[in-house]
Amino acid sequence: MTARIEIIDHDITTLDVDAIVNAANEQLLPGGGVCGAIHAAAGPGLAAECQTLGGCPTGEARISGGHGLKAAHVIHAVGPVWQGGDANEAALLAQCYRHCYRLADDAGLSSIAFPAISTGIYGYPLGPATEIALAAAKAYLEGGGSLQRIIFCCFGSEVMDLYLAIHGQ
Repeated sequence: MTARIEIIDHDITTLDVDAIVNAANEQLLPGGGVCGAIHAAAGPGLAAECQTLGGCPTGEARISGGHGLKAAHVIHAVGPVWQGGDANEAALLAQCYRHCYRLADDAGLSSIAFPAISTGIYGYPLGPATEIALAAAKAYLEGGGSLQRIIFCCFGSEVMDLYLAIHGQ
């Protein structure tokens, strides 16, 4: 099977994939937005496991079980808070995606679903964040890792349309 990128408008918490990515905070605590939705859908076991992971610095990720989700794993990715673009945000966001791919490969996963990391409460502009996300996915696929499906799970058709436009579909 040829590895591919998929762009969908869907509830990430309901996807039947090996891992969903949580747009997490450094403490790996339940938060708002997609983070809160993932924790709510997974149940209290996810928060309990996250407490054992020791937090996560910006630009990195940690992996846990999926608990009450269809996904077997949750990869908790800590993207940067937007500070105007001069605080290394682009490099940190790209590093965040690369770290997710490394964890997926280490676990031998074949499918992963990402939200638009850092674009919610962290304020990263959607266009530049989407360009970084898609560039990281394309670079990963060129390297030939274990993943066969990389899904960008958008919240709303406006977000999906931007992903599709930048991806060239």
